[in-house]
Amino acid sequence: MRLDRAIFFILWRCINIKDYLINEQIRFAFVQVIDENGQKLGKMKVEDAIENAYSKELDLVLVSNNEENPVCKILDYSKFKFEMSKKAKEAKKKQKVIEIKEIRLSPKIDKHDLEVKANMLNKFLASGNKVKVSMKFRGRELNFIEQGKEVMNMFKGMLTDCQVEKEAKMEGKNLIMFLAPKQK
Repeated sequence: MRLDRAIFFILWRCINIKDYLINEQIRFAFVQVIDENGQKLGKMKVEDAIENAYSKELDLVLVSNNEENPVCKILDYSKFKFEMSKKAKEAKKKQKVIEIKEIRLSPKIDKHDLEVKANMLNKFLASGNKVKVSMKFRGRELNFIEQGKEVMNMFKGMLTDCQVEKEAKMEGKNLIMFLAPKQK
């Protein structure tokens, strides 16, 4: 009865745990083993290492999947997985999310409207966002792509504290340019 329960538990863990190889999932003949206190136990057979872990009611976890020198640690896997998820959440909190804002221009835009759009773009860049500047050509406007590029260059000249990530380029019927805040 007890053996069946142990086999069921092992199979259940093998199916549900996909992050790290543990216990019977480890397919190396010899591994370097580190115990729960961080002391090196040396190179030993996987079966002996698993027995050692089971005797301490812990798991053998493969932490370095190196072909020449695989490293396993004896530890409580559920606690280890919880700590890893906690670290991942902390890293995600510290991660800065950069939004991409978009400003649309037209090839026939007036100078005052261009200044208003430039002020708006400077505000976006000051808040740390990247900006996509796009100009859509409709109908006969496709014959005046050079005029659109001139407007885009004039717009770029009005901007302060920005760097061009991607120069103005035609993509379909749109002229697109990406700007980012200057790195300090």
